[in-house]
Amino acid sequence: MQRKIDTYLKQVEQEIIANRRHLHQYPELSNQEVKTSHYIQQKLTDYGIPLKTGFAEHGVLGIIKGKDSDNIVALRADIDALPIQELNEDDFVSKHPNVMHACGHDAHTAMLLGAGYVLQQLKEEINGTVLLVFQPAEEASPKGGAQVMMEDGVFDTYKPDVIFGQHVWPYMRTGTVGVHDREVMGASDRFKIILEGRGGHASMPHQANDAVIAAGHLITALQTIVSRNLDPMESSVVTISMLDAGSVPNIIPREVTLQGSVRTYHSEIRERLKERFYQITNQIAEAFNTKAYIEYTDGYPATINTPQWAKLARSSAQKILGENATPSQKPSLAGEDFGRFLHKYPGAFIWLGTQLEDKEKQTPLHDANFKLNERALPQGTKLFVQFAIDALQKLNEE
Repeated sequence: MQRKIDTYLKQVEQEIIANRRHLHQYPELSNQEVKTSHYIQQKLTDYGIPLKTGFAEHGVLGIIKGKDSDNIVALRADIDALPIQELNEDDFVSKHPNVMHACGHDAHTAMLLGAGYVLQQLKEEINGTVLLVFQPAEEASPKGGAQVMMEDGVFDTYKPDVIFGQHVWPYMRTGTVGVHDREVMGASDRFKIILEGRGGHASMPHQANDAVIAAGHLITALQTIVSRNLDPMESSVVTISMLDAGSVPNIIPREVTLQGSVRTYHSEIRERLKERFYQITNQIAEAFNTKAYIEYTDGYPATINTPQWAKLARSSAQKILGENATPSQKPSLAGEDFGRFLHKYPGAFIWLGTQLEDKEKQTPLHDANFKLNERALPQGTKLFVQFAIDALQKLNEE
């Protein structure tokens, strides 16, 4: 089987890179992935893979049916881009102003297409069904595309026993893979607070209720949730990333707007943090004779792997890349819509090392100069294939 996988992978290797570069040149924002979806559909049709559409508007489901078996494995890739003006100078930079694949979704899509080609050639030797899930709107938190795809019935006919996904990870050396037994990425909630006071002249603060002072105390007080109200062994973050107040130096503004993000792993910590957030915000506002208006939005749940499938993913990766290819990695509090799939179905989400040969030139995800090492693309493609084959084998043995 391994020799056949390598043979078919070699046949499609250059096309994987070409597909990634094409998608990189023509990125589309969340919920606008019309041409991206059509491109995926055309490629699946070229490969002889049956497909269904109409999930979260632009989502696509490829269906590879092997030999008789009720077992089903799903593989997922996200397809949307970010509102970023690309600053790279490659031959295949984005042709769309202020839109860029700065998070590697072009690579995810290209690798899943490549895996689909290989698995389609091997379908007579596969005991079960493999689903290729091309998900739109991963970047559209807090709603995202995963939940909408499921609501639209993407798994109504074929319900997966296990689902796998992967994300390019520029912080890891190419040729390595990050596999976590449980926590991979965090829940990503967001908030907006409007503190309403009474404006006035800067020289006469006693005649005003200064919302700026209240905001300053609130920023400090909210940090005590993590430092004093939560288990210090549990990772969590409260970040105030936007502050809007005032227009001129000699006027105390009537109101201040604060916005930010809350990141956690476990549901009980998430709820405790939210509870204290409301308490502290309302009490600080009252203490400074202002009013607080809070919009708190629950975003993606944490991405938590199923241990048995994380173990299989680690074994599959080592089978392909060697025993030392899965170094221990700390989880991240960055959010990922794949968490919604794992909230309903068992599975695993892994990080694919894509670091450039010259680490000094490597920029992070969501950067206007983001690049990835294309040498990782065949590796990620083969990982998708191996996950499907190994998982079906395990399911058939149970």
